[in-house]
Amino acid sequence: MTELIDDRWLSELAQAGHVLVLTGAGMSAESGISTFRDKRQGLWAKYRPEDLATPEAFAANPSHVWDWYQWRREKLRDVQPHAGYFALAEVETLLPDLHIVTQNVDGLHRASGSRQVIELHGNIRRSICSATKRLIDDDWITSHADSPPPSPHAKGAYARPDVVWFGESLPEDALNQAWRLARQADVILSVGTSALVQPAASLPIIGVQAGAVLIEINPEPTPLSAQAHHVLRASAGTALPAIARALAQGR
Repeated sequence: MTELIDDRWLSELAQAGHVLVLTGAGMSAESGISTFRDKRQGLWAKYRPEDLATPEAFAANPSHVWDWYQWRREKLRDVQPHAGYFALAEVETLLPDLHIVTQNVDGLHRASGSRQVIELHGNIRRSICSATKRLIDDDWITSHADSPPPSPHAKGAYARPDVVWFGESLPEDALNQAWRLARQADVILSVGTSALVQPAASLPIIGVQAGAVLIEINPEPTPLSAQAHHVLRASAGTALPAIARALAQGR
């Protein structure tokens, strides 16, 4: 949709030395993944976070929590990245110093070919040791039918999803890298995020304060809209392919 493209901000994007893309639940929702905030169909409309997504819940009933996450993993097997994901992967080839910071745990950015991805909240497709947080190989998980499987890294520990639960801190290395990328960015694309979940919601503001041009892509207004230099009221699946085509054509 060429009407989405403004030559002024497209030129800023094309000439940017450092580009940061922040993606949120709206990006996943276009691929059919339920968000946590949808009041009618969201995951927390059916389940209480304290029963399924806290360290305390896992300690109290590890089998219940593990089975729920296995159910979510099974549902992801049928989910495919939409056009916006593949467009971002293409843009990365055109703008080599482009990094994606995502709040999503579904792994769709990597599945669509993006390479420079920081997963702030983890990745539900991976498993880690409940005691040491070390990664557990998929072969180990499939070879142990327990629910949950025992951890190979610590006696008495279990495998658990590699996601950040309520009450847990974000991975320090990932967060520090995200802060650094925000401060050095020339252009920041905020895509499909509610701009409500901290600390990720602060990344675009930090970038703007450091001089970045902020472009928001979201069908609905967010608290970030007033700070954005350019706003595209469109879905990621519509806007990102249009941007990729325009950059490729050198418009």
